[in-house]
Amino acid sequence: MNRLLATALSLSLHVAPAMAGPVEDFESVYDTAYAQYRTALFATNAGNAERSVAVLGQLDSAWSALMAQYRASPPPQYEADPMWDETIEEVTTILDAATTQVAAGDLPAAHGTLEGIREALGSLHARNNIETFSDRMNAYHAEMEAILEMDLDLVDATARQRLLEHSAVLAYLARDVLSAPPAVARDNAEYAPLAAAMQASVDQFVAAARAGDDAALRTAVGGLKVPYSRLFLQFG
Repeated sequence: MNRLLATALSLSLHVAPAMAGPVEDFESVYDTAYAQYRTALFATNAGNAERSVAVLGQLDSAWSALMAQYRASPPPQYEADPMWDETIEEVTTILDAATTQVAAGDLPAAHGTLEGIREALGSLHARNNIETFSDRMNAYHAEMEAILEMDLDLVDATARQRLLEHSAVLAYLARDVLSAPPAVARDNAEYAPLAAAMQASVDQFVAAARAGDDAALRTAVGGLKVPYSRLFLQFG
């Protein structure tokens, strides 16, 4: 074997595990905080004040633990990111604002504020060429929200065409999400039925959009959010 190649292979065998450790250690703590974040989104959206207060406290604790370990010394995958400090400060500011809003009983405002966290963390991932299951779920969510914001009281030809186009995009994003389940789904029996329900809601929407059936379109659009939310809460 070429001596240079042998040296490179030897280095890779020693460096890879060393890198995997810090990366995986960070992701483990991050996943704990992000799970609390998903629950906070769900609780504030549901209008559950007591649950929102409790979960925001848990999220704050989880985020504080993450920051205590990594704010000054980011993990290898983010150590070259020039906007690490800015992103961390943005998430912290959003979390503080949402906590204040929940304490004041303004859960809709808190929910809207918390949405900014997924955008900040998604940008962090994108800048560092990282794509997670959550990032794909968030891309699906953005498209779904654009559909849900449409006024379907009077559906004309233009709206039908827009919905048909949206259905194609949403179907693509659903395939992107469900083609690569997160590692935690492997031994979790809840994943398959939740994933199937989300796919079924997309299939119903696509079928209604292709048929141009206004009543079916309203029903299908109204059926998109719950299956997504259930999958997101558990695994997103």
